[in-house]
Amino acid sequence: MDIIEQRHGAVTILKPMGPLVQGDADQFGRAVKDVMQRSLGRFVIDATAVPFVDSRGLEVILEATEVLASSGSTIRFCGVNETVREVLDLTEVGAQCDYFDNTNTAVRSFLS
Repeated sequence: MDIIEQRHGAVTILKPMGPLVQGDADQFGRAVKDVMQRSLGRFVIDATAVPFVDSRGLEVILEATEVLASSGSTIRFCGVNETVREVLDLTEVGAQCDYFDNTNTAVRSFLS
């Protein structure tokens, strides 16, 4: 799995390219942990290229939400498609996330 990483000021954007399943989800989880440490929780997951997630992908997202919640923050997603959003909502992981239409709006959310 390719994971594109970009910086917008103090905010890091991670864009996984493909479904978050099994080994790819583990790779993505390592990238998220690394970015969380470097960016002090100021990061956005651009999910425009994620068609679906499986149970392992959900576990990775849940682990990240728990770490961020302990510091009073949430995962910020942008570009989440209906399928992924439905899975997140059905498993109640989605209630612990913030959603934005695009990366610019998500990045600006750190200013408020």
